Amino acid sequence: MAGGSGTRSLRVLVAGGGVTGQALAYWLARGGHRVTVVERFPALRASGAQVDLRGQGIQAIAAMGLLDAVRGKLVDEAGVAFVDARGRAKATIMANTSGRGRQTLTSEYEIMRGDLVRILHDATKDDAEYVFGKSVDGYEQDGDRVVAHFSDGSSGEFDLLVGADGQGSRIRRALLPEGSDPYWRVGIHMAYWFVPRIASDSNIRDTYMAPGGRQIMRRSHNPTETQAYFVMRDDSEESSAIHRAPVERQQEFWADRFRDAGWQAERFIDGMSTSPFFYSQEIVQVRADIWSSGRVVLAGDAAHCASPYSGMGISGGLVGAHVLAGEINRHPDDLPTALANYDTVLRPFVSEIQGEVNPRLLRLGMPMSQRAIDAFQAATALACFLHVPDLAARFSKADRGGNWQLPRNPVSNG
Repeated sequence: MAGGSGTRSLRVLVAGGGVTGQALAYWLARGGHRVTVVERFPALRASGAQVDLRGQGIQAIAAMGLLDAVRGKLVDEAGVAFVDARGRAKATIMANTSGRGRQTLTSEYEIMRGDLVRILHDATKDDAEYVFGKSVDGYEQDGDRVVAHFSDGSSGEFDLLVGADGQGSRIRRALLPEGSDPYWRVGIHMAYWFVPRIASDSNIRDTYMAPGGRQIMRRSHNPTETQAYFVMRDDSEESSAIHRAPVERQQEFWADRFRDAGWQAERFIDGMSTSPFFYSQEIVQVRADIWSSGRVVLAGDAAHCASPYSGMGISGGLVGAHVLAGEINRHPDDLPTALANYDTVLRPFVSEIQGEVNPRLLRLGMPMSQRAIDAFQAATALACFLHVPDLAARFSKADRGGNWQLPRNPVSNG
């Protein structure tokens, strides 16, 4: 039996077993629906860099009863330091742990993506069917059903197909009109991987700026591993294309761009080849005018990626799953109404978190010349001396999702 005002149990296929897909599985299974999650990776993709929870994302995890599990896996990151080529901190912004106002550059809830994925999987694996090593390559639909075609040549009938397949979503490509470009680019690219931890790696995240709009970040998440991030400003086609190249070519590209950057660049480049994973991406937002068509709907980054610089990527996916599942659970006999409500309720929140990303400010934080780097660090040091970041965070009336209110529990009646 489904929750809410209807009684129909739906067959729901979720494409993508990441944070959003699993959060959807959690709430839809509790609404009485039969949920299948297909993930193209051969096993649970419990890897990735450090992520954070903020604002309504913390509330969404709490509504699932998983906040204690998340607290048990938090990464100890006390703040962010801006360092020079010798590793000396020029300015440090500490996390806001007061429980009031807004999170700073470091959230009170920092967790490794893999740990969050495992927590969600443990909460859903007994209630939903998981199929690994398989993806949805296409679909067709009519008024009564959607037929999904899988990468192994098989097909299946469902009442609803959810594309929770990330920033590069195949489902979105099929759903949007031909020729649509949902990507809003900011001219910034990022790569990250793990290297062995050394004695000088502390629980403060280090951020180093090199001329040419380049940035290196280091953050350490356990006693043996440190995360390395290379970030750069570049509007070229070559940079946009590199993320689709073989990993070896990506690593060559990043090593070439950063070999002369200084600080610990050589250490991080040397660690690329032995890292358990390596990820390269263009920083984009996904801005789609429609999130659903018939019995197919987009969720999470596939619908509304806000980019890592919003600070609300993971939180946005959790909130989107909360809203979508709630509407489906309340209107299982009327999917058009459920999907229309999902769009109406969630759009203001998405506009809020996407609006946090200001390309001009991002570029200001990635100066092109050494003189501009020195000026940025001097201004940041003065602001920290005057406690501006701390006071601004504590007395802010809302976090990055603004005053938008998370709807009631997705399996509540009424």
